[in-house]
Amino acid sequence: MSTLIEQFRQSSPLFGGNAAFIEELYESFLSDPESVSENWRQYFRNLQSQTQGARDVAHGPIRDSFAHLALQPQAGVGRARAFSPAAAEKQASVLRIINAYRTRGHKAADLDPLRLRDRPPVPELEPGYHGLSEADMDSLFNTGSLMAPSQWSLREILDLIRDVYVGTIGSEYMHINDTAEKRWIQKRLEGQRARLDLDVGQRRELLRWLVAAEGLERYLHTRYVGQKRFSLEGGDSLIPMMDEIIQLAGAQGVREIVIGMAHRGRLNVLVNIIGKAPSELFEEFEGKRRVAESSTGDVKYHMGFSSDVETPGGPVHLALAFNPSHLEIANPVVEGSVRARMERRRPPGAEFPPLNAVMPVLIHGDAAFAGQGVNMETFQFSQVRGYRTGGTVHIVVNNQIGFTTSNPLDTRSALYCTDVAKMVQAPIFHVNGDDPEA
Repeated sequence: MSTLIEQFRQSSPLFGGNAAFIEELYESFLSDPESVSENWRQYFRNLQSQTQGARDVAHGPIRDSFAHLALQPQAGVGRARAFSPAAAEKQASVLRIINAYRTRGHKAADLDPLRLRDRPPVPELEPGYHGLSEADMDSLFNTGSLMAPSQWSLREILDLIRDVYVGTIGSEYMHINDTAEKRWIQKRLEGQRARLDLDVGQRRELLRWLVAAEGLERYLHTRYVGQKRFSLEGGDSLIPMMDEIIQLAGAQGVREIVIGMAHRGRLNVLVNIIGKAPSELFEEFEGKRRVAESSTGDVKYHMGFSSDVETPGGPVHLALAFNPSHLEIANPVVEGSVRARMERRRPPGAEFPPLNAVMPVLIHGDAAFAGQGVNMETFQFSQVRGYRTGGTVHIVVNNQIGFTTSNPLDTRSALYCTDVAKMVQAPIFHVNGDDPEA
């Protein structure tokens, strides 16, 4: 017992409150062992004997050396900037404005072709808000995590983040907790300035899809006046977008795509994407198509369809799910169909089915996406092991009249109809429908 008490007595100075004092003693010991008492010398020597040959050195002189180097002018990097408190504050301001564009740039993006909502100013996106001025524009700064050269002038940095975050695409992804996911998105947005360089052939193909989408709507409007068809007009860019999604998915190894959507634009998707013959659609409008006696009839914009299309990676099977009048209720059915198709592909003995061979695509209206609780309920299944499908592409066709209110401020509490998707930390991209290249 007396030995234990003696050990406690000898170690009594070693507690958290003495940490700064002991560290100072250790620095003194490393510089001059004779500057501390014999008891401390013995204690520090015992510590060094436990490092298996590694020899510690005093940290103070090293810190002083780095501080001295930081104050020296930097050669060969454009206009030299001394590491002063003012320069450090400017650098911090540059990093803050980069982060401001990433988090709030979507509020200033050009997203509304109809100009129904006024875009309030976003002070955090102005250089002056962060203490930056015209005098700083040509100075070099570290770009941090920005997908750009390690050092750029402030002018170049602002040009990039304005191109990426306040153009016709508004990006929301900074709410995602996973840093690797955010960096993956930043690489593709900032690395390409959020814009694909389309050649003449690609632009012609894009125009062909737009003409096909608008041409069908015009024909139906002229030929079948007064009949319900839930036109895609105003959202024509959905058609080239769907084709691009299918082609890219096929190139990445997806073999089946199950699509769920409501009425708006459904006939256009049926004909131009899924491949339903226009003559069949026209016969339905004219009442010429007869259903089997064992079947019951339904309106044409509730019908499903399936087909196979060619992609760079091989044929892809497309299935458009049947849709009832109750908006969004088909979404969990689509997810269940996708999971069942995945289960059929599960290798014997595998714990989980492959999640990359079948892909769900859900197309929503703005009002229904925010207003129907089934969407939130379906999102909650997304990470559950027995129900997950590896991710869903959600497309919201926002014609801004879904709630039939005269004032957009009376439609919902959130800024966007897509805010509900943040519950599963999904990235959200707002795109101006009048810019099909976006």
